[in-house]
Amino acid sequence: MTPAQTTFPDRDSVADKLGSFAESDQSFLKLLFENPAQDDALLEGLFAYLERAAEARFLNSLKLGKTGEWIGNNAPARLQIRLAEVARSSQHAAFIAFKDGLTRSGGMERAYPKAKI
Repeated sequence: MTPAQTTFPDRDSVADKLGSFAESDQSFLKLLFENPAQDDALLEGLFAYLERAAEARFLNSLKLGKTGEWIGNNAPARLQIRLAEVARSSQHAAFIAFKDGLTRSGGMERAYPKAKI
């Protein structure tokens, strides 16, 4: 890829969609979930969103938790481990709030159910 070419969506546009989180933004994110080629851009945007939240003057942990829960409920199984890795990548309260929402969603348990032994 040449420097003039850019990937769509870029990490900043994904972070903006996660930040505003309107109905149209949720539809956009659901489209990204359907395309495995967009996984890296989605995860980079999620990381940028969490970094922005960590740097903000006011930490809206309720919104971060709801975002994590929504993503955990709507993301496909192939993304669940990578989402958990992003959530655990920092000990900042923003990442912890997102991780709590992600855990509440139960996405990891649906994607990888426990063995019946």
